[in-house]
Amino acid sequence: MGLQKTDKARAELQPGCRSLGLRQRSLLLLADGHKSAREVAAYFGHEGEQLVLQLVSDGYLSEAGAASLPSPLIARQGAVDAFDGKRSLATARMFLFDICERMFARRAPVLAESFRESLRQARDRASMLAVSQEMLEEIANSAGAERADTIRERLALLLPEEVAA
Repeated sequence: MGLQKTDKARAELQPGCRSLGLRQRSLLLLADGHKSAREVAAYFGHEGEQLVLQLVSDGYLSEAGAASLPSPLIARQGAVDAFDGKRSLATARMFLFDICERMFARRAPVLAESFRESLRQARDRASMLAVSQEMLEEIANSAGAERADTIRERLALLLPEEVAA
């Protein structure tokens, strides 16, 4: 059972159509219907699993053989960023730095640097949550409310219980 490209992925790989980064596009090229999700993820080291899950959840990849059971990696798709460790502000902060790089570094470098600096200066819960709210508002403006909501849900999984509420 292999990981295969969807029509959305084939459109992304056409010349002149670039909405994904180089790593995501490279991963799409590896999805040939023969390699499993785990095999494809292994090419990208520690972040490979997250990349595969992101592309599956965004509709770029699917498991070959719809009648068969999905691989364990794809079966966890509903919990893309399920975090088995301890919830903490530090983990949430690292997630926000990662989102900053993914969402703003190339398209709006000045804004990305502003968010990075704000995250560096955020030393308590309130200030970090204020920065996250600013980022989520900017994501909603640039990528849509649905994308912002997805990131908000993932962030809630990382925040300590008393902060997430």
